Amino acid sequence: MTKRWVIQPQNPQSQKALSDALSIHPIIAQLLINRQITTVNQAKMFLLADIPSLHNPFLLTDMDRAVARIELAQKRSEKILIFGDYDVDGVTSSALLRRLCNHLGIQTVNYIPHRMEEGYGLNEEIAQFAKDQGIHLLITVDCGINAFAPIEAINAAGIDVIVIDHHEPDGNKLPPALAVIDPKREDCLYPFKNLSAVGLVAKLMQAVLGQIPLEDLDLVALGTVADVVPLLGENRIFVKNGLPYLEKTNKPGLQALLEVAKIAGKKMKPYYIGFILGPRLNAAGRMDSATVSLDLLLSENPADAYALACSLEAHNVTRQKMQSEVVEEALAMIEADETLKSQDIIVVHKEGWHKGVLGIVASRIVDKYYRPTVVISVADGIGTGSARSIDGFHLHEALTSCAAVLENYGGHKRAAGLRLKHDNIAGFRQAINDFAQLSLSSEKFTPSLDIDCEILLTEIDMKLVEIISSMEPHGEGNPSPVFCSRGLTVKSPPQLMGKDTIKFWVTDGTKSISAVGFGMGSFKDLVKVGGKVDLAYTLSIDDWNKAPTVQLMLKDIK
Repeated sequence: MTKRWVIQPQNPQSQKALSDALSIHPIIAQLLINRQITTVNQAKMFLLADIPSLHNPFLLTDMDRAVARIELAQKRSEKILIFGDYDVDGVTSSALLRRLCNHLGIQTVNYIPHRMEEGYGLNEEIAQFAKDQGIHLLITVDCGINAFAPIEAINAAGIDVIVIDHHEPDGNKLPPALAVIDPKREDCLYPFKNLSAVGLVAKLMQAVLGQIPLEDLDLVALGTVADVVPLLGENRIFVKNGLPYLEKTNKPGLQALLEVAKIAGKKMKPYYIGFILGPRLNAAGRMDSATVSLDLLLSENPADAYALACSLEAHNVTRQKMQSEVVEEALAMIEADETLKSQDIIVVHKEGWHKGVLGIVASRIVDKYYRPTVVISVADGIGTGSARSIDGFHLHEALTSCAAVLENYGGHKRAAGLRLKHDNIAGFRQAINDFAQLSLSSEKFTPSLDIDCEILLTEIDMKLVEIISSMEPHGEGNPSPVFCSRGLTVKSPPQLMGKDTIKFWVTDGTKSISAVGFGMGSFKDLVKVGGKVDLAYTLSIDDWNKAPTVQLMLKDIK
């Protein structure tokens, strides 16, 4: 797919100011500016990313009320119900809050709803469950910000509620809870708005204990990366400091998961969380009950932990097979329907699709067509959908514009969920496409490639790669730096390596360097020896059976 290169404007004056003040390479200064880190203090915090730089947790609205109520529960020997979501952020939040309660000697009961049977978030039935369990305080993690009726029912049962959530509130309305900790509430002046739920539980730990136990940063890093929040500000601090603790974790459950996933002993990177650990922990909630994942994270027995990790592995294999089948069916439907294929927003539905894979299927369709996509599974006249978006299209706003035809919905800019009656699917498709007509320009349908800066091949060496490593860990909001070099001469014919990877050498007349493009086999016959190319790439080290050398990992070729 053709990409539109967006080269970030260079700012020599700001670049020099940061470079001189912090004695950093000018390219690092420009990379910081590109990530909206423009002051010396912001840059220091980003590059240091140390635990003492964390903000005061009591700057979060209602944190004082939440801490006081938890301390009262400790004093009265009350039992707390922890109600979490079924994704990795929800499960790690539940596990971390359980560890805090254990530390305080508070008895807890964990509850994670069954995705297929109960759906997302609090329901009114939980009030009776909590009452039967002798619960005095219920704490939600990663849900609850818009659970008005369920929280009223819980209050009516004589149980206090604390909401810990990072999702968007419904305007300025807040649920009737004793405390609502959500940096996105309008009256919260907390300096960093993009914490995940597990990050908020870490802030609660910091408030209650005066510090976050360092050995628990493994859970914080895991949930933060898996929830795809920006790795800037406090998220960067949690992940940069948490990755080494995850790599050498002392938790039997995480040790077993690393072993079964075949990454034990490897240097931990966000990639491993996003593409190896996260999908396995999510698989239980997608296929059956996320309680298996929570049990794994809380397990103290290595043999039990290994059995649970193997169970997650089996769930993940089933999930991959089911996902492939639904992707195949959905793509066939789109290809067979020109109207569907040509609409700005793709809305595809079918009876009986497994609800646990809808979000991943929507992502695959976005990858292929670069259109915001909603995938809906219908059962008993009700559709349950997952949506994924592209740059420039705010899903939560779009769904709000369609609220009249939806039973309920929630989510973020890039990902959302919804429920609606089967009879309203056609009306929803029309309504969301009408919204897109007003908010999406045609150029938004060409994927853009953000390029940090243009550099010469002669600037590239091992030292530059080492300098750039100070920007790690990379992820959402802090992607691996992308560079471009223009007018290079192709020095060798492209070799096809594996299924769809090409490798060739380029030169600027002074320096030669190898370039590798994964998934770029289609360029093999277009790149000719002696021809001129512009390349967009990230920098990596090639140390396969030889002394390390720098190579270009291609993002695009023009």
